[in-house]
Amino acid sequence: MRILAYVFAAIMLASAVGHFINPEFYSAMIPSWAPEGLTNIAVGLGEFAVAVALILPKYRKLGALGWTILMLIFLPIHIWDLTRDQPAMGSTTAATVRLVIQFVLIYGGYRLYQKS
Repeated sequence: MRILAYVFAAIMLASAVGHFINPEFYSAMIPSWAPEGLTNIAVGLGEFAVAVALILPKYRKLGALGWTILMLIFLPIHIWDLTRDQPAMGSTTAATVRLVIQFVLIYGGYRLYQKS
């Protein structure tokens, strides 16, 4: 399970950094009702905090819970994106694959939480 924590931490860290160095990439995924700049910063900081928690053994269980919660928060956004004429992922097929992966990530985070 420790390896899974490090894999999840790497994913979160890469995404967190992406929110700050390439915020335009995430713009299409942010619903119009959410303030784009603030949402981008908040998500980036949240992802960074989860990544750090997953790396530190003392906080790994909390990090796994944070991962699971973030994946659950992102789930409706991915469903919404799938229903759009032009998904942010570029195609309906890609958005569908991302949605399936989202369920795997939720399950993986929950299992990591249980085992930590």
